[in-house]
Amino acid sequence: MWVAGHTGLVGSALVRRLRAEPCEILTVPRAELDLRQQSDVQAWMDDQRPDVVLLAAAKVGGIGANSEFPADFISDNLAIAQNIINHAAKRRIDKLVFLGSSCIYPKEAPQPIPETALLTGPLEPTNEAYAVAKIAGLKLCQFYRRQYGLDFISVMPCNLYGPGDRWHDTGAHVIPALVKRFHEAKAVGLLSVTIWGSGTPLREFLYVDDLADAVIHLLKGYSDELHINVGAGSEVSICTLAEMIARVVGYEGNIVFDREKPDGTPRKLMNVTRLRQTGWVHKVALNDGLELAYADFLQASNSR
Repeated sequence: MWVAGHTGLVGSALVRRLRAEPCEILTVPRAELDLRQQSDVQAWMDDQRPDVVLLAAAKVGGIGANSEFPADFISDNLAIAQNIINHAAKRRIDKLVFLGSSCIYPKEAPQPIPETALLTGPLEPTNEAYAVAKIAGLKLCQFYRRQYGLDFISVMPCNLYGPGDRWHDTGAHVIPALVKRFHEAKAVGLLSVTIWGSGTPLREFLYVDDLADAVIHLLKGYSDELHINVGAGSEVSICTLAEMIARVVGYEGNIVFDREKPDGTPRKLMNVTRLRQTGWVHKVALNDGLELAYADFLQASNSR
């Protein structure tokens, strides 16, 4: 079983989860295989001959990175998806799971967002490039399944966090970015921390090891052309999230919101009815997950 993107947040969680399964885990370092290079991907897959692929590899980042480098986000993610999915189809592997993102849905999608909301309206401009690439990967799986009967499925997780997050990356997502900023503010005694936007947008967060467990659950028992949402089924405002992270870190200063900066999508809660009908529910509550995430941040900081 090949975990593509095994060093990332999702990929590393999948490797941890798969250690409890009776399977051989295949991985390859980025330095040895550039997933954007078609011929290299084909040669590696032909040599290693995986029978199952978990496609977790992607170029990811927060609002700032997506806004500044949209060409990189769409071209890199399109290449990764096309190279792996196309050659997996050529080899007719037993199963492929494509990991997408909740940003594939329209900015003004109905809430909670059902899988059927895909392509029913305009995307959120701040992550449109990434979203288009993920939609293309989803459609590749769907159409290969439809035309050739291949067991390719797509999983759309909500916002993720946890061990292996990009704690020291300036383009990080909201939780790792806030953990780092509050930790640093506490260390130097800053009286306030300024956060992008109004703090009012609502977001759903899932601990990454919960996602990994859901993926293995779906790998074993889900087979459908329609992609499936994976989330916690509850949401929190960015303001409340910031307050929670500040408490976990122990930062006691003021939190200021810069309303001149973009908020992104106003609300993004996944409808996980279909997932729960398969018998899976998440286990890690947000506050508990933030505690675990901060512990991982401290460990990563000490090892730098």
